[in-house]
Amino acid sequence: MAFNVDDDATELLETYDFLMKFIIIGEAGTGKSCLLHQFTHNSFKDHSQHTIGVEFSSRTLKLGEKKIKLQLWDTAGQERFRSVTRSYYRGAAGAILVYDITSRESFANLSRWLTDARALGSASLVVILVGNKSDREEEREVEWSEASKWAADNDVHFLEASSLSGDNVEAPFLLAARSVLLAIEAGALDPEKAGSGVSYGDRALRRVNSSSRLSFGSLSGGRQKNTVKLKMKKWMPGSRCC
Repeated sequence: MAFNVDDDATELLETYDFLMKFIIIGEAGTGKSCLLHQFTHNSFKDHSQHTIGVEFSSRTLKLGEKKIKLQLWDTAGQERFRSVTRSYYRGAAGAILVYDITSRESFANLSRWLTDARALGSASLVVILVGNKSDREEEREVEWSEASKWAADNDVHFLEASSLSGDNVEAPFLLAARSVLLAIEAGALDPEKAGSGVSYGDRALRRVNSSSRLSFGSLSGGRQKNTVKLKMKKWMPGSRCC
C-alpha cells in the first residue's frame, strides 16, 4: 500500500480538496506532541514539555488525486485540563489515540479516552490506536499482542510507531485520512453536514461545480508516482482499513 505525500505542504496560499479535523489524545507523557512534531516537521522535538490545554498545527498531503489539509489538535493529557480539551473533540473526523509501550498505566486508561472521543467526535469518527516509543523495546510493558486484541475488541485500527526515529509516524494520519475519504466516496459521510469534521476546500468546490459526481480516481488502487511506503510490519490481523 502506498500514499502520495505533498512536497508543498508549507506553501502559504494553498488549495485543497478537503479539510479534516483530527485530534491527538491520550495520557500525559505518551509522546503525543513529539509524534505530531515528527509528522509535521519530520524531526524529533527535543526537550518537549507537557502540553498546556491544546496546541494546533496542520499539514497538507495527497491521497490519490485528492489534496487533503489536516487540522491537527494536540490535547493535554493531564486531568486538570480535561474539561478544556474535551471541548475540542467536538466534530472531529479522526482521533489518534496514543499510549506509551513502556507505560502500563497509559495503556490501562485508553478506554476513558476512547469513550470521550466517540461521545463528542463526529458520528463517523475514525480512531487509530498508536503504541508510541517502539524504539524502546527493552523497556516494553505492553506487548503488541495485548494492544492488538484491545484494538480489535474496541473496533479501532492499531500500529506501533516511534516519534524519536520517525518509524511509522506518518501511517496513523494517512490511514485515518484515507478512511475518511473512502467514507465520503461511499456516501456514509457528508462534508456539507455540520459536525462531520470534514469540509470542502476550494479545489473540491470547483470540481463539484464542473461535475455531477466527485471522483476519487486512484484511491481504489491505480499506479501512483512519488509515493511513501507505509511500514506495516506489525499491522493488526484482519484490519479493515487496508
